[in-house]
Amino acid sequence: MMEFPETTSPDERATSGVRAVDYDAELQLHDGAFRRACAIHAHERVLDIGCGAGKTTRDAARAASAGSALGIDISAPMIARARELAAAEGVRNVRFEHGDAQTHPLPAQGFDVAISRFGTMFFADPITALRNVRGALAGDGRLVMMVWQALEANEWSLAIQGDRPQSSAAFSLADSAVVERILDAAGFADATFQDVHEPVYYGDSVEAALQWIGQFQATREASRSLDAASAERERARLRAIVAQHHRDDGVWFDSRAWIVSAGCR
Repeated sequence: MMEFPETTSPDERATSGVRAVDYDAELQLHDGAFRRACAIHAHERVLDIGCGAGKTTRDAARAASAGSALGIDISAPMIARARELAAAEGVRNVRFEHGDAQTHPLPAQGFDVAISRFGTMFFADPITALRNVRGALAGDGRLVMMVWQALEANEWSLAIQGDRPQSSAAFSLADSAVVERILDAAGFADATFQDVHEPVYYGDSVEAALQWIGQFQATREASRSLDAASAERERARLRAIVAQHHRDDGVWFDSRAWIVSAGCR
């Protein structure tokens, strides 16, 4: 991933007294809209693409109480953590596999719905990947994915990267016309786009937010490319921006996403 943390586990880790945030906490206000859009039924078989530590997969499994959910992710540590959390929470109708959805062997017509919370923007070949997902869906199956809207609509990215060259990978599915063409080529139809305008959460304090931002791949790469004086100026810039976004209930940055829903052709 280009924009998201390189953490190997979403545990709440305490560092120098700072209560760490994780990716699920960051997206807490997005999850309700996503669950409603997925509208998982009790007997459905769910495929979760780019499941990370498995929160969305576990949520889907609970909704599919007489069905099942499979989460797939390219990160082996995340898959290990997802299995641990599912076992700890006693979610039994869920399983996880390590793999890239673009090439991972999936059972033909093995699922009724494929879901993804910010997990489909980074495919090297999105048509091939989504065609693989389409082949795993039943004839009347559906796809529901949450993706970022344009970079200009996402304050979190603009604020963090500042005047550095902006990474575009996280926003590769921001253009609805592009998404429709990809989905059509992959075997999906009747795409709809739901606007989700919710802030992302970066922690309960300035220090927690800076620790979280420091784990972003873009931030780490920038830090490695700067000399000592430039790195110190960048830290000061980030601290000032985070402080401006700190309120009584934590640090929040504006964001905008699409929930894209489509049926199978």
